[in-house]
Amino acid sequence: MAAEGVVAALRAAGLTVATAESLTAGQVSATLAEVPGASEVLRGGVVAYATDVKASVLGVPAGHLERTGPVDADVAVAMARGAAQLLHADLGVATTGVAGPGPHDGHPAGTVFVAVAAPGEGPSRVRRLALDGDRADVRAGATAAALDLLRELLP
Repeated sequence: MAAEGVVAALRAAGLTVATAESLTAGQVSATLAEVPGASEVLRGGVVAYATDVKASVLGVPAGHLERTGPVDADVAVAMARGAAQLLHADLGVATTGVAGPGPHDGHPAGTVFVAVAAPGEGPSRVRRLALDGDRADVRAGATAAALDLLRELLP
């Protein structure tokens, strides 16, 4: 299971993580929390489903959200940074996108961005996905991709 590997790698590296989730609505945090010992590495998470919450809680620049909407690579990175900073974690992981069934803000269902970032000006990585399937499939795929990206960045 990917979550077990992520928790083990975070523990081995002495790092903590926080989540910022839009379309996954807490699934990334919940998946991590299913692993025994996750409390050593998971600081917490923010479900920022509404666009204004991304700005007011996670610090995503409101002007950027107005220009691009929430389905955007830079928004995903800002969400991850915001969660890490807000929850005093070494890393943040974020998901934003369109679960479906239809398009949103000009993006087709299945368009997803996942990001991992350190707080402040630390390193970050973002990945764009085009996921197939129904709403549940897209949300599950986004959760798995977020955990995979996090695991790739850990020693």
